[in-house]
Amino acid sequence: MSLNSIFQYFVPKDKKFFPLFEQASSNLIEMARLLKELVNLPDLSKRKEICRKIEDLEHKGDEISHQIHLELGKNFITPFDREDIHTLTSSLDDVADFIHGASNRIDLYQVEKITDPIIEIADLIVEATEDVAKAVHELRNLKNIRNITDSCVRINSVENKADYIFDKAVGELFQFEKDAINLIKYKEVLSAMETATDRCEDVANVLESILVKNA
Repeated sequence: MSLNSIFQYFVPKDKKFFPLFEQASSNLIEMARLLKELVNLPDLSKRKEICRKIEDLEHKGDEISHQIHLELGKNFITPFDREDIHTLTSSLDDVADFIHGASNRIDLYQVEKITDPIIEIADLIVEATEDVAKAVHELRNLKNIRNITDSCVRINSVENKADYIFDKAVGELFQFEKDAINLIKYKEVLSAMETATDRCEDVANVLESILVKNA
């Protein structure tokens, strides 16, 4: 039995890190759903309001990340490796950054017509963040390892789908879009959205690493 396992018997169930991780992952779902709402809205003025909400949630995510790092500094014994806590926190924050980045580009570049690939990837981001949250909520006791691994598999599948949609959409942009400015606009939006799914996959990789070390 490892020293860390022995410590687990004497340390009360974590009441700080897990709630913060859960808040961060739930925050991502809310951001993703707002992004989905955004790309399905034809009214530009209403889009601005949603963009502001997404930005507020991104700031909330930053605050949660900051709180986790503060707890790392204050707590000698942590529920799992400090490095994994730091990496998981950064990965969750990265997802929020790219969801916000996508909404920001749609607003700043005044993308009027939302294309099917943008809508499709927005749907996939919702799927990925929901599975991120499911997996993160299972970290408290690590009894339902299968639930975490199943979520990680689904996240990887979603990321592959987003890759395919992104590559196909960019290929069609270069083939059919004659306006260079529009081409850049759409490619930038699609890139931020696809990267959000990449960052969800990063979260899944961290979770799998935690499982290997602690399950």
